[in-house]
Amino acid sequence: MPIALVTAGAAAILNLWLAMRTGAIRRQTKISVGDGGNEALIRRMRAHANFIESAPFIVILIALIEFTTGTSLWLWVASALFLLARVAHPLGMDGVRIGREAGTLVTFALLLGLGGYAATLPFMAPAVHGTPAVSAAPAG
Repeated sequence: MPIALVTAGAAAILNLWLAMRTGAIRRQTKISVGDGGNEALIRRMRAHANFIESAPFIVILIALIEFTTGTSLWLWVASALFLLARVAHPLGMDGVRIGREAGTLVTFALLLGLGGYAATLPFMAPAVHGTPAVSAAPAG
């Protein structure tokens, strides 16, 4: 499952990057706990939290879809889009034009698309694998 592995590894590195960005503001402002009402720190904390809120779902969906259907170009593209969106979002939170909006929209689209595909995949499995995953025939 190379796509899932690359996506999970890159997500771990992005998580570290986001934590380090938050830590940098904490050191500058000497705020060790909470946000102290500092807007820059609040923005960095929210960018990090937003990543944590979506990354596990995307990584799990990519892994399960890849496990079920195999490695494919479109799944590589979905992974790359997710990772780029998750870099754009925190940069947008720091003021880079359209980064936040683009990062959010791409992430939401991927959650909907991957989630919808994963939810319907068991019912499409006969066409993909040749054996029914869900059967209308009685057991036995």
